[in-house]
Parts: sequence; C-alpha cells; structure tokens
Amino acid sequence: AGMAVRVKVLPSLRCLFDEPVQICVAGLRPQQAVTLRASLLDDSGELFQAHALYRAGSSGELDLSRSPALGGSYLGVEPMGLLWSLQPKTPYKRLAKRNVLTPFHVDLEVYEGHGDMSRLLGKCTNERWFLGEGVKRISVREGRLKATLFLPPGPGPFPGLIDLYGSGGGLVEYRASLLASRGFVTLALAYMAFEDIPAMPESLELGYFEEAVNFLRKQQQVKDTGIGVLGLSKGADLAISMATFLPGIKAAVSISGSIFNSFIPLQGDGFTLPAHPYDLEKMKTSEESGLVDFSDVLHDHRDPATWDCRIPLERSSAKFLFLCGLDDKNWKSELYCQDAVQLLQQHGREVEFCFYSGAGHLLEPPYLPLCQASIHKVLGLFVLWGGQWREHAKAQEDAWHRIQAFFWKHL
Repeated sequence: AGMAVRVKVLPSLRCLFDEPVQICVAGLRPQQAVTLRASLLDDSGELFQAHALYRAGSSGELDLSRSPALGGSYLGVEPMGLLWSLQPKTPYKRLAKRNVLTPFHVDLEVYEGHGDMSRLLGKCTNERWFLGEGVKRISVREGRLKATLFLPPGPGPFPGLIDLYGSGGGLVEYRASLLASRGFVTLALAYMAFEDIPAMPESLELGYFEEAVNFLRKQQQVKDTGIGVLGLSKGADLAISMATFLPGIKAAVSISGSIFNSFIPLQGDGFTLPAHPYDLEKMKTSEESGLVDFSDVLHDHRDPATWDCRIPLERSSAKFLFLCGLDDKNWKSELYCQDAVQLLQQHGREVEFCFYSGAGHLLEPPYLPLCQASIHKVLGLFVLWGGQWREHAKAQEDAWHRIQAFFWKHL
C-alpha cells in the first residue's frame, strides 16, 4: 500500500465563486484509472453533480489543468470542468445562490476505476464564497427602494454599480456580491415580483430607478465620477433606459438585452415608453419536453409601427457594452444587440460588444453551470434559455472579465 490518495485544491480550499482553482490528485498508481465526481447542494437542498474519467500520469499524479478527461460530463483538458458541467438531479433546476452569506460547498471525490464508483479513494471540499473577506451586506428599504447594498472593505472611494436581473423578478444578490468582492460598491435592485412589488407591474417608474442612482451616489465610499449599471434580459433594457434618461450614469452593460422597452411600460417625467407589442399565442411548446420557446412572441422590432417603444440610446452620453450568446433560445438578442451597436456607430458613438457562439441567454458569473431550461417564475412555464456546455462556460469567463474591465475603464 502506497501513500493515501489526496485530493488538493490550489491555491486554497477556500475561494470566491468566480475564481479558477487547480484540482490535483496525488498518491495514485501510475496510469491508474479513476473517476472524479463533484457534488454540490444548493440552498434549497437540490443536488447538482458532475463526473469525469481520468488516468493518472506515470508518477501517480493527476492535475486537471493538464490531464484530459476521457469521458463523463465533459472531454479534454478542462481545469474547471467539474464545476461548469454540474447538472441537477431534478431536471430544469437553475443553480443560483439565494443566501450570499454562506458558501457553496463543492465535494470533490476520487473513485477507483471507470465504472460503478463503489470504491472511494479520497475526497476534499472546496468552499466557494460569494462574499469576499470584509465585504458588507446591507439591506436597503429606503423610500420605495427594495435593494441590497454591498460595500467592499476599506474607505474607497470605489466605483458604484447598480445590478439588475431579469423579468423573473425577486432580489438577486449573487452577482452583485461578487462584483463588490472585486472592488465595486454594488446595489442589487428589485423591481418586480418581490415583497409588495407585483409580479407583473402595470408600469415601471423611471423615478424608482433614479432613487436608486441617488441613493448610491450619496454613499461616502462611492466615487463621484458617475455610476455604472448592469442588466440581464429585461434588466438590460432597463439599464439602457437608465443610461439614456437619467443623468449620472456613465457606463451601461447589456447582457442578452434589447434596444426597445420590453413587456412593461416605462413611465418617465412627462413621457411613457410603451411596452413592445408581443403575442403570447406565438410561444412554441415542445411536445416531447413541454419546454417553451419564447423567442417569436415579439412583433417585428424593425417595423416602424413599433418604434415608439425604442429607447433613444443614441442620446445618451454613457458608454455601452453589449454582450449576448448566439445560441440564445429565449430572445433574439443577437439581432437586438446588432441593432443597438449599429445605431450607436451611426451616431459616431463609442460602443463595445461581444457576441459568443454557442452561449445561451443566461450569461452568468463564471463556473455557474449552464441552465438550458428552467421555470420562469413570473410566467410559471418552463422556458428554453439555450447554450452549449463548453462554449457557454468559456463565454461566461470572458464576459466576466470584460464587464469588470469596462467598468474600471469608464468609472
């Protein structure tokens, strides 16, 4: 009997969720066949798992940043494959962090052989946090605001961001907490389906979002050079609207968004942007899976009859970054983002963009696994989001770096 099998996570067993780690196994026999498995329980007790088949090197070592997976949840050299390929035991569950004050515990186990996983050789647990050391989480119920403020440690001043999720609603904190861990004062803002805000409000008021901007600007740790706003899906068109109609927004990121106002009228000071016309009869439901393809419900956004719903973003003095996946099965975000980029370029405005092949609608922080379909909390239907596993994982890593670089540059 040689030395015991050890599973190592380098540089440390504890890290932030968006950090890559090096997973190594020591103490195997030369060329030994093993199966690695990752398991994670989410905040509601749902189990997510991934596994991959490996062969040890000639010295009985295994390093996932160098050794290729020979089968299982993914193939080839994928240092973080065990994380981004996690799949729920119950189909169509989306991995999201509800309570950012606790980490996700990822159990990494090594089993003998490429078969039945009956003989455990070694294991360890990687603690993946959403809140960096010293980051403060402050619940905000001021005026009408329903939000959570995240403050990086230290006096700052730091750039300030407002973070908006999509039409599923609620108060989503995990992206904001990670951004704060990276040095941004971040306000995660709820605007539908939360506490007393209805699931489908009659209208959204620009004044509400202006309150959020003013609240953030008066925080003493926030730099006074202007605010950034980041939105996914419905949150993306709100981010663009804020950058267009509200002073003080210097930079806006749209993820899988559009340049028209979607689903809910937006009331400004003396004007209303109507919701882009749509027809839910045009949803396509798969007979096999029961999943809903939502992408055709909108009327043609290039028809001038719909142009009163357009956000006049060419009037904005903010800088823009557009990100979208080319395999989005929920929203024609490629088309909508192309239009936005063209519009801004025609007006001689600076615009950055990145379109990712094989990525779906839900471009999330890195190492959150692809969710190809899940329940839409407001519609109550299982909707398709699209995406291919490996391409989507790579897109999320790249997008995360781009978003941070963009905000550092412009704020």
